[in-house]
Amino acid sequence: MGAIKLELRCPQKVDGIAIDPEPDWSFDALLSELNSLETRLNASSKPVPFTKTKSREISTGKSVESNARAFVIRVSDDELENDNERKGEEVHNGSLVAVKRFTCDALYLSESDDSDDDVALGGESYLMDEVGLADGALVELTHQHQLGVKEEIRNLISTLETQLISENEQSNSALAQVEKDRDMRREMDRKNDTVYQRKIAEALDNHLTAVQRDHELKSQIEERKIRSDAAYEEAKRKERALQEEKIRQEKVKAEAEAKLRAEEAKRAALEAEKRAAKEAAEREAAENSKRITAGVSQDGACGRQPDDSSVIAGAQSRGSRSDGTKKLQSAVRATESALNIEQKRLQKLKELDEENQSLKLSSNEDFSGYEKDISRLIRQIRGLKDNVRTKASELVKILNNPLCPQSISLATFSKKVVSRCETPDDNVAMSCGYVIVLVASQVPQVMDILLGEFHRACIYTVPKHIVFSEAAFESEEAYYKTIGYREEDGKIESLENYLSRLKSYMRLYAALIQTEIPGVQNAHGLKEGWAWLARFLNALPANIYTAVALNAFLQLAGFALFKKYKSQFRKILDNIYDNFLNALKAREDSKLNLVIAEIQYYIEDKKFLEEPEGRTLQAPPLSSTLVPEADYQEYGRYHQYQEYGYQYH
Repeated sequence: MGAIKLELRCPQKVDGIAIDPEPDWSFDALLSELNSLETRLNASSKPVPFTKTKSREISTGKSVESNARAFVIRVSDDELENDNERKGEEVHNGSLVAVKRFTCDALYLSESDDSDDDVALGGESYLMDEVGLADGALVELTHQHQLGVKEEIRNLISTLETQLISENEQSNSALAQVEKDRDMRREMDRKNDTVYQRKIAEALDNHLTAVQRDHELKSQIEERKIRSDAAYEEAKRKERALQEEKIRQEKVKAEAEAKLRAEEAKRAALEAEKRAAKEAAEREAAENSKRITAGVSQDGACGRQPDDSSVIAGAQSRGSRSDGTKKLQSAVRATESALNIEQKRLQKLKELDEENQSLKLSSNEDFSGYEKDISRLIRQIRGLKDNVRTKASELVKILNNPLCPQSISLATFSKKVVSRCETPDDNVAMSCGYVIVLVASQVPQVMDILLGEFHRACIYTVPKHIVFSEAAFESEEAYYKTIGYREEDGKIESLENYLSRLKSYMRLYAALIQTEIPGVQNAHGLKEGWAWLARFLNALPANIYTAVALNAFLQLAGFALFKKYKSQFRKILDNIYDNFLNALKAREDSKLNLVIAEIQYYIEDKKFLEEPEGRTLQAPPLSSTLVPEADYQEYGRYHQYQEYGYQYH
């Protein structure tokens, strides 16, 4: 096979750096080229400047002694067929050594026999000349020296490239780390800014909230002050109006008294006329009797007897009424002092009713509107301080209203209060007790009229009991009506209904007794309650009626009585436990078991130490506390009840 010519054309420079030095370079040119290479390397890699690690001096022949033979490339057809991927091998001393492959711009094969000669002549034509042995050795040495220098330069360039690549990688890594740190720093700054802005927003919100709260507080204070001033002025105005109204009332009362005196004078004149007529009739009757006596004496002489049937019948009727009254009085169980007080109160109530009846008959005015107002106010009474104060104030205004006769308003107030207590609610009884005391402090006439209504509705408020007797009562129905039973549909109400009403009356009576208001005198307070309890135990028998009345009284008034009388009240309870309860048990009546158990439980468990429900009025709502209670006392002096300090928890 013919020889194949292999021509390798490689780039002369890479990145401005010569790959292979020129064969005919001088020593100075080589040093200049190396210095230029060092300058370029230092300029391209600032972090790690290039430093020389080996001297640039031309080495001696020792460094290339191992390369005595020339560089030869042999290519055969078999090698081209078996390994097309190999680019070149270096044959050194008959052995194959892998060398660094370079990228060539062009690779072509030629079958010309003159290709080797052309390549040789193109590079070093002087080798074709005939030289001597010394010159040949010199040329060989020079050639070997050049090859050694080229090899060192190649190694240096490779080292520099490796360092340059490493430094570039380090620089890129450092730049990436710097970029990463910068991004992390920016993210951290962004988070810090967000947190800081949030804190600023929270602080601003808190500040604005505090400012708003201060403004609201100031506005409330100003509003409270305005209301206080307005209320104070209103109170002054009402006080002046009240004084003027009192003056007018005094004038009206004076006129009414004058009218009453005139009416009394008229009545006295009428009574005088009646007495005169009666005396004249008596005188005439006496004269007639004398004439009859004279006629009887004459008839007696003739043998006739007088007819005394009419006289005897009148005497018998008067005797029967007297005997019935005595029998009824013998059936009553009460102390003499209690009966006397009851009689006085009932007499006042009777006179008040007669006066109202005469007023309604003689006057054309309609007072039903005032009666409805009183009834409405009493129905609206609740266990609240402001409610009690307001209702008492309005009731006092109606009772002192000159347009409505006080006798009518007093009677209406007493009846409505007593009927209001029929509702089985302890809080209502306690609230009504407060209202009664406040109204009675302004209108003292109320108390006796109200107690008279109590005695009329329930005899056990006296206290009094009536024992059934066939001699005193025509029937049991008459007896039941006498002690307070009501008639429903033509029949007497049941025992349960009667006892329920009796209990309600006694609760209201006990609530009135135990009501204590600082600065207000209760005209029927604990002193009267103690007297009631003593009269009850001294005179009344033990039965279901008296047991229910006593139990209801103790449940509401026991706490206040013990608070005032201490050991004396305990002695009363011991007396009830030892005597009254034993008397109830001795009756062996199953209807008494419940009330006996309640009284016994009240004494044994010392329930008198516990304040009854509703005794302390509830506090007003928050909306009514804008004006303090002290302000009411300051500008509400015209109503005494506005200065009272109720007990609150």
